[in-house]
Amino acid sequence: MTPTMPQATQTQTRPRVVVLDDWEGALARLGDWSAIRERAEVCIHREPLVGHGLRAALARADVIVLNRDRTPFDAGLVAGLPELKYLIFTGPRNARIDYGALAARGIPVSATEGGPALESTCEHTWALILAWARGLDRHGTDGPLSSVLSGETLGLIGCGRIGARVAAVGHAFGMKVVTWSPGMTPARATVSGCVAVTLDELLARALVVSLHLVASTSTRHLIDRERLSKMRRDALLVNTSRAELVDTDALVQALKERRIAAAALDVVPIEPLPPDHPLREVDRLTITPHAGFRSERVFEAFARGVVENVAAWIADRPLPRRVDVDTLQTH
Repeated sequence: MTPTMPQATQTQTRPRVVVLDDWEGALARLGDWSAIRERAEVCIHREPLVGHGLRAALARADVIVLNRDRTPFDAGLVAGLPELKYLIFTGPRNARIDYGALAARGIPVSATEGGPALESTCEHTWALILAWARGLDRHGTDGPLSSVLSGETLGLIGCGRIGARVAAVGHAFGMKVVTWSPGMTPARATVSGCVAVTLDELLARALVVSLHLVASTSTRHLIDRERLSKMRRDALLVNTSRAELVDTDALVQALKERRIAAAALDVVPIEPLPPDHPLREVDRLTITPHAGFRSERVFEAFARGVVENVAAWIADRPLPRRVDVDTLQTH
């Protein structure tokens, strides 16, 4: 049953809505918060918060909005929020929430629409690939000339909704596209015009290896020291999926030893990446700040969904895009 909230009166405390990790200021800018602010206290945080600062920001929160999965929301955090009545996250999924802890307290969870996030991530993946292939940071310097992708092999580790889009662009460039994932079959690969191969064969053949898997216990550090050693020495590794897929220490070592040509990461173990992190100490590595999904149209969808969800809760209406904590599907 959806928790209800009594209508606010002059003698009652206004409900408190806390938004985390609006790093870009987009949720504040793109959402129409005026009607909500008339009936609730709204606090939008742009800076990353951890530890005591995070707990202080969330104290007395009735509604909490998570921007993507930037802040983990575990059982310990849930236990320290006695006033929490509703949790919202942007986008269609968030794997860093302890849904069981929320369900045990009867706290509903809602998501938002994702907008063109798949398309945006595909375009960002190709921006990273093309910047490396065309040597945009090397023009006018000594060293290798630009690569031509036509006729080369693109290896997709994962070929779901984003991977299939990346494959289509690879075909347009005249690349041969091979794919592997734990559940890949020749028939599934054919749907996207790809050829299913073993992971070892993909690593050995591909000039560009691009990751498009969901992170899980079985795929954690899938790309480790051993698998990096099986890649072509002139290959590029691209990760616009999840940082957990790559053993960061092994990647740093592989780049230092020039066992692969380069890497391009849109996801890193700690976001934002600290200035003293080992990834900042290696050459031939491009890092972008988890920008694959970050576009105006995507954040318009996020902001619209957040405001809609909060407004529904304040008005005691059915909550949009409720997440079933058993299946993690929205409805």
